[in-house]
Amino acid sequence: MKITKDLYQSSLALLTDFYQITMAYAYWKSGKAEQEAVFNLFFRKHPFQGGFTLAAGLDYVIDYCKNFKFEKADISYLADMKSKEGSPVFEKAFLDYLSKMKFSCDIDAVEEGTVVFPNSPLVRVKGPLIQCQLLETALLNILNFQTLIATKAARINLAAKGEPVLEFGLRRAQGIDGALAASRASYIGGCASTSNVMAGKLFGIPVSGTHAHSWIMSFETELEAFEAYADAFPDNCIFLVDTYDTLNGVKNAIKVGKALRSKGKEMVGIRIDSGDLAYFSNKAREMLDEEGFKDAKIVASNDLDEHIITSLKTQEASINVWGVGTKLVTAFDQPALGAVYKLSAIRNEDGEWEPKIKLSQQSLKINIPGFHNVKRYYSKEKAVADMIYLEDKPIDPKGVIIIDPIDPTRRKRLMPYFYQEEILLKEIFRKGKIVYDSPTMDQIRSRAKSQLESLDKTHKRLVNPHLYPVGLEENLHQLRMELVLKAKKLDHETD
Repeated sequence: MKITKDLYQSSLALLTDFYQITMAYAYWKSGKAEQEAVFNLFFRKHPFQGGFTLAAGLDYVIDYCKNFKFEKADISYLADMKSKEGSPVFEKAFLDYLSKMKFSCDIDAVEEGTVVFPNSPLVRVKGPLIQCQLLETALLNILNFQTLIATKAARINLAAKGEPVLEFGLRRAQGIDGALAASRASYIGGCASTSNVMAGKLFGIPVSGTHAHSWIMSFETELEAFEAYADAFPDNCIFLVDTYDTLNGVKNAIKVGKALRSKGKEMVGIRIDSGDLAYFSNKAREMLDEEGFKDAKIVASNDLDEHIITSLKTQEASINVWGVGTKLVTAFDQPALGAVYKLSAIRNEDGEWEPKIKLSQQSLKINIPGFHNVKRYYSKEKAVADMIYLEDKPIDPKGVIIIDPIDPTRRKRLMPYFYQEEILLKEIFRKGKIVYDSPTMDQIRSRAKSQLESLDKTHKRLVNPHLYPVGLEENLHQLRMELVLKAKKLDHETD
């Protein structure tokens, strides 16, 4: 699947913030362009005040990196940039360097559909400093959005308690790119289908949909509209019943349903898109059951999200299928995930890795230094803790203590021989070459389902979830503290 080429037919190297280009120029100018560096992409807080996040967007990242290059039109655009004095912003030799540059980074990442937690790397990029820097904006753009939407979809599907959720968000999504990425991420998060036909074509997602109010309004009567639709789609009749009078619409659907049954066909169900969904669904259920349509589905739509679905469940609404649009594809109650991309190590002149730290008055914003990875521990197929550790330091097989990166008083002892282990960062690229076999959409979706099942139900509560333990292995915690103290000492000495 070549997403960017299918959609754009051109390079996306300039899909970046201008300061990435200016830093790239400054790296080149100062002789640091080829210095090897490591960057980590991670987020600091779960979205939606939840207890988990669902990773998505890696296939877009793969496609972007495979096709990463500066084409002639990109170089021409940069060459035409002028300073305030009228001179070129970038030297020709730098632009020649960009035009010949070939992607050569190593990338490790968590697989799509993996449950992830704050401060743990979703992606680790190692390679020439200039290339690592130039990837930042695009990777954040891709992973921030798709991870956010996949997480929202997972929350909505948890609220639906196994009943199908249909993604209806195309017309309310943030542009063409937002709509396609949202449909893809929603499917990963558990949605059964999408209304977005292009997403169906590009990603192999099942598509679904029946008719709108305009179909009903184009006929003299609602009954005529239902009859005409049944004639066109006798095997897929879900009638939208709330154009004029919801309960009368149910009566008309039943009439057409009986006519279909006389021809050996069966009405699939009805859809309610307005009004008191709990009341109307329960009345509709009574009417359908009385007339022998006990298997007919009742689909509800109308600005649904996980909280409204939970409320309708509490009210014992007779809804079997949930159509969710705006509040899913726009992540209505949280506009961004807030993932960041930080330098964690750089190779010095002696060829050794030098860990890097960023300080802040907020402990939440102090990054995790060094060349690190994440290991998840399972007990009886249940995830019990994640450990962020330095790859070049041995792990004590007799037991480790993980330390919360924000609150060092929160600690947990793990006895590795009691648990099954999974290293979360998988090899994706080596020296610019893809080494990862991308799973199918259904395989990604299945992974998401199994990952969510591996979490204790307390971590999946929509409100006030229990905190899943994620911590730094002791060696990494000690390194981080040493670097913080060293950096603060240097800062005071230069005051």
